[in-house]
Amino acid sequence: MSAQRPEGRPFDAPGRPKRESSLGEAVAKRPEGRPFDAPGRPKRESSPGPLVPGSWLGVLGGGQLGRMFCQAAQAMGYRVAVLDPDPDSPAGTIADWHLAAGYDDADALRAFAERCPAVTTEFENVPAASLEALAQWSRVAPGARQVAVAQDRLVEKATLRGLGVAVVPYTEVRSVADLDAAPETHFPGILKLARLGYDGKGQARVASREEARAAFAQLGGKPCVLEAFMADLRLEVSVVVARQADGSMQCFPTAHNEHREGILFHCAVPVAADPAIDAALAEAQASARRIADGLGYEGVMCVEFFIDGSGGLRVNEIAPRPHNSGHYTIDACSVSQFEQQARVLAGLPLGQPELLAPAVMINILGDQWFDALGQPREPDWAAVLAVPGTRLHLYGKAEPRRGRKMGHVTCVAADAETVRQRAREALQALRMEWDRPW
Repeated sequence: MSAQRPEGRPFDAPGRPKRESSLGEAVAKRPEGRPFDAPGRPKRESSPGPLVPGSWLGVLGGGQLGRMFCQAAQAMGYRVAVLDPDPDSPAGTIADWHLAAGYDDADALRAFAERCPAVTTEFENVPAASLEALAQWSRVAPGARQVAVAQDRLVEKATLRGLGVAVVPYTEVRSVADLDAAPETHFPGILKLARLGYDGKGQARVASREEARAAFAQLGGKPCVLEAFMADLRLEVSVVVARQADGSMQCFPTAHNEHREGILFHCAVPVAADPAIDAALAEAQASARRIADGLGYEGVMCVEFFIDGSGGLRVNEIAPRPHNSGHYTIDACSVSQFEQQARVLAGLPLGQPELLAPAVMINILGDQWFDALGQPREPDWAAVLAVPGTRLHLYGKAEPRRGRKMGHVTCVAADAETVRQRAREALQALRMEWDRPW
């Protein structure tokens, strides 16, 4: 048996290299004579051909999106490396190799590139310079330029407008003077940091110019965008799109999203039939494709939209990665958003997404680990899984905190009414309340 073991695979870890969790171990295993500025394979000149199963795929970021990418890629036979500074990151704990180092650590990036011929990211705030450095040696999808667009809301909105896509009316805010000059129609509005804000963080609702000045000061006087509040908001929807290097593209079914305190609460597919918004839903699919093409995008991307009372469509924001609103694809589609991400990295044909059953995805936050008095409690998982057609996904996070995404459940059924009833039962089992109509 030992004679058939592939070279370099230690005897205490059949089937794959021993898991390394530190840069020191990675450097120690580096072949002699390979300087840090010259990884062990030729500098990348063009996109590599398809990577066969058993090849290494890399992901920057160790959160739940990276974890689900690991699971999808490993199911296809690929080995996954994760670069994340947290030694206990959700993705790092299940990766074939976890390099615990900073995203701007030059030695770590070189070690990562040396192992992984293709690299992606699970969040948009990876330093663009790191992606550019990796791109010298590995295929990086999405690339630094595409990710940089989504890292700055002001750049993002200008880019989208340049592509002919409607966005929410906004004002660039770099000083108090910009707020003083903002149109009255932008109040009430939402003041958001141009960079780094997500899931309701780094933003504030402002009813007046005076409140906007105070919020701007509270946000440190950093560049912001003031978005007009959509009083006639009818629906929030999103489209996840995957695009390969050759321009081939596939869109997933449009999801209907509901948020609570800036965090996605649930999403449902398909969107309930309504002639008043049929044109907007078709436009959402077309706009997602137009944006992906316009950016020359490679990878998986989500575009979030608002539909107003008259059926008009506007882009809220884009995410250059798989998205929370696409988690339903794991259990309800013929191919998931994470498998598409792996296919893009490996240079394989994209799967054709088909909705196999109506679905509702519900986020589980750390709040559910505490009772009304703030005392710790474990959610009743048996009650949740007793609901027919319900799948539980937990992210391996050790510490539940209020507002922290700990997992999700997806309910599927043969028809929309049945799946909504199952979602109500799952919410009840989770001791979660939802007072809006489905």
